[in-house]
Amino acid sequence: MSDTVRENLDELTFREAMAELDKTVSVLESNTLELEESLRSYEYGVALLADLKQRLATAQQRVDVLMGSLDAPADDATTDTTLS
Repeated sequence: MSDTVRENLDELTFREAMAELDKTVSVLESNTLELEESLRSYEYGVALLADLKQRLATAQQRVDVLMGSLDAPADDATTDTTLS
């Protein structure tokens, strides 16, 4: 992937990148492009998809960390260990 494409992807929000992917797929499915342009569009779509998958994986990792902090066991100082 070229540096220009990478920079363009970094500037897009997740929603914008999804819209770009949807637009790219629609253009490819329309079967109106010449072969060379189809290949460029396909390459761009693959780059978009990889970027979106990475963003989702990063978001999932952040959620997992946050959920883990909620499930962290309390230490003995804050846990009532007396028998009632």
